[in-house]
Amino acid sequence: MCPTRGPRLTRQLVSSLILAFFLLTASWAQTAAEKQQQIETHLRQAREFLQDDRTDLAARELSAVVALDPGNLEARSNLGVLLFFRGDFSQAAPQLRAALDLQPDLFRIQALLGMCEKRMGQADRAESDLRQSLPHLADEKLKVAAGLELIELYFAAGDLQKAAGVVSGLRELKPADPEILYTSYRIYSTLADEAMLGLLMSAPTSARAHQLMAHELARSSDAKGSIAQYRQALQLNPRLPGAHFELAEMLNSVSDPDAAQQEYRAALATQPYDERAECRLGEIALRANDLKQASARFSRALQLQPHDTDASLGMARVKVAMNQPADAVPLLESAIKGEPYDPALRYRLAAVYRALGRTEDAHREFAEFQRLTEMKEKLDRIFAEMRVQLKVGPPDSTAAK
Repeated sequence: MCPTRGPRLTRQLVSSLILAFFLLTASWAQTAAEKQQQIETHLRQAREFLQDDRTDLAARELSAVVALDPGNLEARSNLGVLLFFRGDFSQAAPQLRAALDLQPDLFRIQALLGMCEKRMGQADRAESDLRQSLPHLADEKLKVAAGLELIELYFAAGDLQKAAGVVSGLRELKPADPEILYTSYRIYSTLADEAMLGLLMSAPTSARAHQLMAHELARSSDAKGSIAQYRQALQLNPRLPGAHFELAEMLNSVSDPDAAQQEYRAALATQPYDERAECRLGEIALRANDLKQASARFSRALQLQPHDTDASLGMARVKVAMNQPADAVPLLESAIKGEPYDPALRYRLAAVYRALGRTEDAHREFAEFQRLTEMKEKLDRIFAEMRVQLKVGPPDSTAAK
């Protein structure tokens, strides 16, 4: 009897265990199905709330999804974005990081995460996330915002070279953006000041130091002092790159054309590929009505630098003087591409169009000439006021005492 009882009990036990397993599996399946249904319901409601711009309710629904399914990419990323734009950066960062861990190529998410980390004082992590995401951002607004944030980090760390690299890319993207232009000004002016100080401290009596001082004096409208510094620089190094041309420009500014012409020729003697000096000698020949010499000079300049604005303008003037206005059009159009805000170029092109009977084009360019002239006059007034303010300076608080 005993041998038959044992197997019978074993079969009963196995049957009961199998039945229990099936019941447990069914319970798990039912629970998983209910959980998935809840997730889908919360996601659907979150999407509807987002469409209605009810972000608080959407965030609540997304939080519920994260609680049910921590690996839900849609809920993590959208919740992080909502919290970011709410300004809750400490809560947004974990959600954005979790989304990025789930899918590392979410560069928009990585950029927002970098901004969160910057505001939370995590400079190293912010720099890494912003730097990695920036080249991959297609959205223009987000790319500019992320780039400016990254520049602030570099600026604070004193890494101006990296900051300059980022701002250069942003300027290509949005060349007229005021924030980018101001940031560019801050970076490059600081770099210029550092370079000037470094040169004057390391080699105060060098030719380059005198050339630098000549630049600064010219900026301060001290033509006489600038010319003296250029001459000292050239005494130390007669072949100093750029110095002959820059001295010639200053001599032109004080109405010494003969001395200027001599320096332009010296510039070409030391640097035969200086298209700027060729252009200036072409202008001198044009003023003397030597069209053959002027044409040769401007042609040479265009060979050296096909997109040089002065060379294009100079050759266009030669073509007009030779009664070839049609040949002047592409030259003036090329010059305008290089200097789109120069009203004189617009005026010349309008005159050429008028001579060719292209009335509509002439009207368009003349209207642009008027607009740019008004803009230039406003800028001249602003700079004049700045010079007056700088000359007067702040009030002396001790004088009132």
